[in-house]
Amino acid sequence: MRIVSWNVNGIRAALKKGVLEYLRAADADVICLQETKAWPEQVEVPLEGYRQVWDKAEKKGYSGTLVLSRLEPVSVVNGLGIAEHDREGRVVTLEFADRFVTSVYTPNAQRGLHRLAYRQRWDQAYLKFLKKLERRKPVIFCGDLNVSHKEIDLANPRSNVKNPGFTPEERKGFDRILEAGFVDTFREFNGDPGHYTWWSQMGNARAKNVGWRLDYFGISPALRERLRYSVIRPEVMGSDHCPIVMELE
Repeated sequence: MRIVSWNVNGIRAALKKGVLEYLRAADADVICLQETKAWPEQVEVPLEGYRQVWDKAEKKGYSGTLVLSRLEPVSVVNGLGIAEHDREGRVVTLEFADRFVTSVYTPNAQRGLHRLAYRQRWDQAYLKFLKKLERRKPVIFCGDLNVSHKEIDLANPRSNVKNPGFTPEERKGFDRILEAGFVDTFREFNGDPGHYTWWSQMGNARAKNVGWRLDYFGISPALRERLRYSVIRPEVMGSDHCPIVMELE
């Protein structure tokens, strides 16, 4: 199973920037897109052979996730099953015969951290959701988790400690995911700094590689021995994020 995850920062704009060509060439079994900023009736994603599962926000032009699968799922679930968290179209989960695949677009704490308290409630609810799935079968989760876990996961850690995406509270939320047994797959293969998935669109940040690692693949420990690779594709354009790719035997 090969999976691509990508925050496309607006699917309608991304389709005009070559995203579709990359997705066709990626030959993925499952494609998880976040921050689609669209309802399915507003856009056509002409990717043949894939079933499309949308989770749209109540507010048009905001948030949203889309999962495309050429494998037929056993079941599909949108959201976490909690009204407070399910208005913004942030989670799509596909159940397959021997595993779950869930795509997430984690809420940003936002400027001034005025949404940090909500973000902490989200992190707790999302981890409970993952563990509930895992009681049934192993889990693959992926998407924009809106946090850089360690100092090596962003270019300027010291100046960003109080900024959204690198606060102690958000980093602790990711700690809890790992403490619960889930595996950060990229770090299974690469322990070096300088590997990022998002760059500001200001200051020529991407060309200078002044970025943040905000996008992740995580897996249940039962899947660890099946892990073949987990990589970041910074050379792929079309969004302020780049795609990440993981493959399991």
